[in-house]
Amino acid sequence: MIKGNVQYKMIVEKDVMVEARDGVKLAVDVYRPDGPGAFPGLFTISVYGKDCQTFPTPQQEFGGSIFEASIEAGDIEYFVSRGYCYVVGDYRGIGSSEGEMPGMFSQYEGEDGYDIIEWMAEQPWCNGQIGGTGTCYFGFTQLIIAEQQPPHLKCIAPFELNFDDFYERGFYTGGVHHLVWYCLTSGAHPCRVGLACKNVAPAMAKELSPEELKARVEEACRNPDLLQYPYLYQVLRYPYKNPFIFDQLLNPLDGEFWQKRSYGNYLDKVVIPTFVGGPFHGPFGVCQTSVYNKLTQTPFKKMHLFKDMDPRPWHSHREELLEWYDYWLKGIKNAALDGPACIVETGGGDVLELDNWPPREEGLVGVKTFHLGQKGKLLPRFRHDLNVDEPDSFLQRPFYVSEERGRLVYRTAPLTEDVQLAGSPILKFYASLDQKDTTWRVDLFEGGHQSPWPITKGWLRASLRKRVPEEDTPWQIKHDYTKFDYPEPGEIYEYELQLRPTAHCFRAGSSIEIEISAVDVPMEETSYDEMWHLCKAQTCLHKIYRNETYQSILTLPVLNKNR
Repeated sequence: MIKGNVQYKMIVEKDVMVEARDGVKLAVDVYRPDGPGAFPGLFTISVYGKDCQTFPTPQQEFGGSIFEASIEAGDIEYFVSRGYCYVVGDYRGIGSSEGEMPGMFSQYEGEDGYDIIEWMAEQPWCNGQIGGTGTCYFGFTQLIIAEQQPPHLKCIAPFELNFDDFYERGFYTGGVHHLVWYCLTSGAHPCRVGLACKNVAPAMAKELSPEELKARVEEACRNPDLLQYPYLYQVLRYPYKNPFIFDQLLNPLDGEFWQKRSYGNYLDKVVIPTFVGGPFHGPFGVCQTSVYNKLTQTPFKKMHLFKDMDPRPWHSHREELLEWYDYWLKGIKNAALDGPACIVETGGGDVLELDNWPPREEGLVGVKTFHLGQKGKLLPRFRHDLNVDEPDSFLQRPFYVSEERGRLVYRTAPLTEDVQLAGSPILKFYASLDQKDTTWRVDLFEGGHQSPWPITKGWLRASLRKRVPEEDTPWQIKHDYTKFDYPEPGEIYEYELQLRPTAHCFRAGSSIEIEISAVDVPMEETSYDEMWHLCKAQTCLHKIYRNETYQSILTLPVLNKNR
C-alpha cells in the first residue's frame, strides 16, 4: 500500500467505442486501477469533450485569465488511485463520438448515459456498482441519466446544478433571456468553454416544417431587442454556428419545447441516493434547492450549499465525495449519512445546519417586511409622512445609446440587531412604464456596498408578470410564462419578483439595501458574476409607486434569534 489510502496507479484507455442501443458508437476514456480484479465505477459525460478533462492546467478561480469552466469531470487520478474505475464520455455528435446530436437536451442524453453505464457493468474491470460524478453540466446529466433508472447506477452526486426548469430557472430567467448559455457554448468571456461539436443540429430544424422554421426565423430577425446584438443575429442566420442558442431564440415563451427537456419535471423517477452540492452563487442556488425538494423518491438525499463557485479544473470536495462513494459503492460504514440533511455555508462565513431548505420548521422561520419609502428609504412599516403620490423614477436607454444603468436604491437605517436571511426574498411593487415592456432587475445588497457583488438578485419581464399562485411551492412562486400580456403605457401594474435563494446575516449596525433597475451591463461588476441578460431596445421611463394605495413591500424570510 502506498501512502495514505492511495493503493493503485492508473491505466488509461482512450477512445474506447461503446455501441448505443440504436447502433451509434459513443467514445469514452477509461481510467482504471492497475491492480487485479473488478472495481466500483464512476461515470460522467457532457458536451464539452472528454479529452479536455485531464488538461494539465493549474486550478483557477472564476474569471481568472486562464480559467476554463468546462474542466468539470473531477479529479480522476484521485479516485482511481483509491480503487475506482472512472469513465468519461462524449455524447453522440460530440467530440470523438459518432452520430448526430439533435439539439439541446434531447432524449439521447439520458439514453446514451444509460447504455454506457450498462456497458461498464459488463466489463471485467468493473464490479457493477456504479456512481455518477461531475459538476455543472456533468452534474445535471447525472440526474437526466438517473431518471432512466439504469440498473447498475447505485448513487449520484450532482454538484453545481442549474437549469432544472430550462425556461424559468435556466435560459429565460423570469422570462428574460439569460445569455449565459451563449458564453458557455461559444467560449465567450468569462467562461471560455465552447462545445466540442462534431455533428450537432438545431432541434427546431428537426421539429418544424421548413415553412414554419423560416417564419420563426424571420419573426426573430424582426425583433429589435435581438437586433441590438450582432452575434445573436448571426446565430439566427447561421444556426449551425450555435444550434443550442438558435433553438433558444426561436422559443421565447415557455411550453412543450422547454418542458419536455427540463429534467426537473421527472425527478420522481430518481430512486437512488443523491448528494446535491454547490454554491448559492449565480443561478446554482435556485436550481439546487429546487432539485433537492423535488427528489421525493430517493431512499436518502442530502445537500451541501457553499459560498462560492469551485475553481477549475474541478477537484473540490473530493474527500467528502469519496466518503459518499465508499459508503454506497463499497459498503464502507463511515460518516457519509451523519449530520443534518442540509448544510448551508452563508456568505458571512456562518454554517447553518437544517432539516430542509428553505427552512420551514415551526418556530424557526419568520419574515421581516420593509416598505419602499420616500428619498430612498426602506422602512420597517408604512409611514404616511414619508410616502407621497409622486412616484420614484429612472430612465433606461438602450446600449447603443448609453452604457449607463439607471436605477433606484432603497436602504434601511442601521439595523439594531442581527438579521439572518434564509430563503428567497420577494419584492412586491407597483410600477408604470412609458413603453409596452421592460425587464425588471432587483439586487439585494448589504448597505454601503462593501462588495460590488449583490447578495442575491432576480429578474422579471413586465409582459410575463401574471402570477399562478395555485402552483406556488415553499421554495418558488410561479408566473405564467406561456403568453405575453403587454402592459399599457402609463397604467400602474403589480409585479411580484422573487430573488434567488440565499443565506446571509446582516449584522447589527449594517443596513439592508435593494436596487431596482432594468438591464445587465456586461462589463459592470454587479453583472460580471451572471454574464448578462438580454435587454430592451427602447428608451423607457420606469416609475415606482409607494403611496397608501400602492404600497411596495420587500419580504425577507429570516431565522428567528432563538433557533
